[in-house]
Amino acid sequence: MVPRPERAQEVDLSQYPTSYKENSPQEKLLLAIADNFCCQYVHLYPDRKPLLLSPLNECGVQKFVSTTLRPTLLSYPELYSWEGCASFVSEFLSLEPLDPPIDPPRHLYSPTWLMQTQRGSCFDFSTLLCSLLLGAGYNAYCVSGYAVKEMCLLNQSLQECPLLVTHVKGKATEQKRQVKKYSVKPPRDLRSGFEQRQEERRQADAQAILLKKQQEAERLQEERERLPPDPLLGLRVHCWVLILSGNREVPENFFINPLTGKSLSTTHKCFLGIESIWNHQNYWVNMQDCRFGCAEMNFDLGDAVKWEYLLYGTTGQSLLLIPDMKKQQEAEDDEEEEVDEPKVFEMPPSWVNQINISQQDMETRCPGGMKVIQYRKAKLEKFAPYLLPDGLVTRLTSYSDLDCTQPSTVKEWYQHRHDHLEERELKKTSNVTIEHFRPGWSYALKSHRYITMTPETERQMDFYSHARADGLARRVEMPFEMTETFEDRPDFMYHRHVVFGKRVKVFGPSNTEAPDQGQRPLQKVVERFSRDRSKPAGEDVAERIFLVSEDRIQVTYHREDDRIIPAWRNFIKPRDSGDSQNPHSFTPQMASTFQVDPFEKPSKNIFLYEMLVHMMKEEESVALRVKESEKEVRVILGVREQEESSIELHISIYNTARNERARCHREALERTAKEERLQQEEKELDFLAPLLAQLGDPENLTRQAALQLRNDCLADLKQRLIDKANLIQARFERETQELQQKQQWYQKNQLTMTKEDEDEYLAYCSDAMFRIHILKLRLSRHKDKAPQKYLALDERLRRDPRLANHL
Repeated sequence: MVPRPERAQEVDLSQYPTSYKENSPQEKLLLAIADNFCCQYVHLYPDRKPLLLSPLNECGVQKFVSTTLRPTLLSYPELYSWEGCASFVSEFLSLEPLDPPIDPPRHLYSPTWLMQTQRGSCFDFSTLLCSLLLGAGYNAYCVSGYAVKEMCLLNQSLQECPLLVTHVKGKATEQKRQVKKYSVKPPRDLRSGFEQRQEERRQADAQAILLKKQQEAERLQEERERLPPDPLLGLRVHCWVLILSGNREVPENFFINPLTGKSLSTTHKCFLGIESIWNHQNYWVNMQDCRFGCAEMNFDLGDAVKWEYLLYGTTGQSLLLIPDMKKQQEAEDDEEEEVDEPKVFEMPPSWVNQINISQQDMETRCPGGMKVIQYRKAKLEKFAPYLLPDGLVTRLTSYSDLDCTQPSTVKEWYQHRHDHLEERELKKTSNVTIEHFRPGWSYALKSHRYITMTPETERQMDFYSHARADGLARRVEMPFEMTETFEDRPDFMYHRHVVFGKRVKVFGPSNTEAPDQGQRPLQKVVERFSRDRSKPAGEDVAERIFLVSEDRIQVTYHREDDRIIPAWRNFIKPRDSGDSQNPHSFTPQMASTFQVDPFEKPSKNIFLYEMLVHMMKEEESVALRVKESEKEVRVILGVREQEESSIELHISIYNTARNERARCHREALERTAKEERLQQEEKELDFLAPLLAQLGDPENLTRQAALQLRNDCLADLKQRLIDKANLIQARFERETQELQQKQQWYQKNQLTMTKEDEDEYLAYCSDAMFRIHILKLRLSRHKDKAPQKYLALDERLRRDPRLANHL
């Protein structure tokens, strides 16, 4: 672990806000209160270690520990729970052990500093984690105390990896069999009771010997794993986080080790004692005995006998989950009776800037994008997404020895792979590889278990059956066998077992055009079907066996509900190959039938013949489907080899930071839009563009053409100015005429008008006079500015580079 550099070598004070470099008057008063509290504490308890109250920040300024906490709620859903916050902090930061390990640190850095450096002590870990938990609504506190050496140094080499711990399910209660009134009595047990007791005694002795050997092996292993005694046991300073019950529906108090992100009970043996705890509102000193660790500790911070607080006013009520309503009512009555109360000093606001976590930090997590954790007989490696070209994010290596030199199993987890690979497990002892895929792969492959990628070897493929047209759920392949399992097929088939024969070596030139080149010969195919309730059981096929090498076909039907044996039929295929003109030869000896019902009429020969022809056609179609299955296996293996040779990672279109194609396309569109906008602005401001377009946009102009362009442009402006003046004058005259007509109408009808008509007339006159006044002003302004616009255009044309040489 790299030691932290000196402050003066890496801190530029000019880049930090004033709150980092100075103390406000309220903070200075708080530091004075803390110094007074510390002096009294040292005087009353000289045997206890000094409290961590006002360490130095990254700028070398004393800051109270409670003001270093900055409650922050970020927009990432993962940070809404304590599990997500603890996981992020433990992975984002790297540990710097305390030096010396028995004293609290002299520096306590701000969370913003930790976000930049990604390293800190256990106190820095707890400060950042507690800030996130307080922002998420938890009743969280930083705890300064003592812990064992392994926890202080983040030594997890004696702990089991969480990914290897299997959750043992509770044994299901055995349901007692219901004893029926009329049940068949079991047969009489004729075994010797003496022999049974002797056998049970021998088994018990053998089990006792085996248990003794196991206990002796475990004892020897514990002695080998046992670490030497720690001379600083009980003196090593550590900091962790306490969450009290109540907020966020937390049922009970628990600790969080910020170095690992795991939750532990408040009675855990690794915690050896507590000196003090604090949050963003107050500071408490533990007054309880810690000779038995934290097992018997009470965390009711409202109890002033067990927890001495620094600031008055925040411990007036109990902080337990369920307060005593009677005491609360008595306290309220006492508050009403009291008149003079001591003045409450409120904790100053945090001096730390707002904590910001970028999207890149959330994805990268670990310093440098990777982190290695050593567990007992296991090593866990974590990588940031897109850090490795194959999409690997987690690798767990299990070992068979304590020295971790003989790997037994390697598990790898992937993300964003184009081939949808999620997990791969390699068992070193058996050389078996198991791959798991997420939905979406072209052949709906779910998992693949194999030893080698060579076809016709031992392998097992599981599929997403709902994503396949044939409903295939599993395919197990052996050198001479293949078993397929189906789900939810319309023909009710759920099982197919194929037995292959050895290939016959053919001497001579190879025929590459033969369709069966490379196919294994079929010997036996077994297909099983589920019950189809729409058919009678005697007509619903349960199993059919195609004995290809023996030229026989066996068909077995489902049993009736009241039968114990099923009906079946066996066929012997004819030797000749029939067609539509020359049908197969059929004799009664080629079919044998077993009927469960002896009174049922036997089937006629024509029915048996048609069934035999149908089964022979089914055998041909089954052989084709088996060949398709073999071909699909070879295609899948070929695609997997190609995908592994050229791995591609999928980048979402919403990932603007990594999607190079989308970013280039967006930049090209923005550049094109900007160019078009500039061209449009130039065209809108170019007075000569329409006139030059009439001349064909010549590159060079003659003097005569330049003079003609100038005269035409000025004439065009003069005409537009005249037209605008005429338009304003016409509107002015029209408004004046309409007002005069309205006044004449008023004079004629003045005697017969109502109050509403007069009000309407007055309102019209007011609006008309306003419009006439505006038009008069516009006309006057236009007459004043028209000569100026004419002269300005003339001057601009004289300065135009296309006309300047000719004017």
